[in-house]
Amino acid sequence: MEREMILEVTNLDICFQLRGKVLHAIRDVSMELYQGEILAIVGESGSGKSVFTKSFMGLLDKNGYVAGGSIVYFGGEEKEVDLTAISRERDWRSIRGHEIAMIMQDPMTSLNPLKTIGSQIMEAVLLHQKVGRMEAIKRTLKYLEDVGIQEPEKRFEQYPHEFSGGMRQRVVIAIAIACNPKILVCDEPTTALDVTIQAQILDLLKELRHKYNLSVILITHDLGVVANIADRVAVMYAGDIVEIGTSEEIFYDPKHPYTWALLSSLPQAGQKGSDLFSIPGTPPSLYVDIKGDAFANRNPQALKIDFVKRPPYFQVSPTHKAKTWLLDKRAPKVTLPPIVEKIRKGGLF
Repeated sequence: MEREMILEVTNLDICFQLRGKVLHAIRDVSMELYQGEILAIVGESGSGKSVFTKSFMGLLDKNGYVAGGSIVYFGGEEKEVDLTAISRERDWRSIRGHEIAMIMQDPMTSLNPLKTIGSQIMEAVLLHQKVGRMEAIKRTLKYLEDVGIQEPEKRFEQYPHEFSGGMRQRVVIAIAIACNPKILVCDEPTTALDVTIQAQILDLLKELRHKYNLSVILITHDLGVVANIADRVAVMYAGDIVEIGTSEEIFYDPKHPYTWALLSSLPQAGQKGSDLFSIPGTPPSLYVDIKGDAFANRNPQALKIDFVKRPPYFQVSPTHKAKTWLLDKRAPKVTLPPIVEKIRKGGLF
């Protein structure tokens, strides 16, 4: 059965003008999002995850611009819309919230401390659902209930400071789904939460995905977070998606050395009495043109060609591809990191 595509990114380039220089934040990225799936985008801080997804909603900073490529959205009333062609703020308003909604990183700064929780959710209902006040109150209470907040009538009248961090995150999710979006972008939704609450929020996203027929993009720097929630995983490094595949393929058959390094850095991969693995070096500067594989300087198994020529995508399976010269038929065989071998044998997840 063929999946229905809802978003297609092709050869996207995003740049920023900073202090007289040009920072090339997103470098020739292509990606597809399918109806009803959860796609996780993982990578270190500064890899371009948030910039990439903010471009779907026209939320780039004023000094940022799309330098090339396209972002085609298929979910609206029009057959297809190239989001990179939208320039007017009034046109973006028909996309933001109602078509593509975003949950920001910090729920405390996303909520207005001077307004009640109920009024903030109602605002989204009234703006995007075109209903009267009484119906908006009724729907707001239902959204509070759907995101797992008990006593919704009581909570409706309370303010953000009366809620815990996990409850505030649930409110932010309620505001997003109240817009009736088709795509929900979750930018590090569990970063400031403890492990128990993280699991609850991730379970809630899975439940809401089915209930509201959402396509979800989950941004995170922690591969461990996505192991049990994502259908597919895109690994991002230095403004490029270096590997993408199903969750099983990324965890049990990873091909890019950067993916190996992320897996090796997982806390659950550590052993008592040993230091936790950390990736050596730092990401390359995006102010200069990157020659070859951007990860080469941090990769102990880098080939000579990695420093000279940027690798293309090598197709591993119909759903799995990676940008690494190690997949070239001429490349030497390399030894996989111990943690990757351990995961393959079912020893971690």
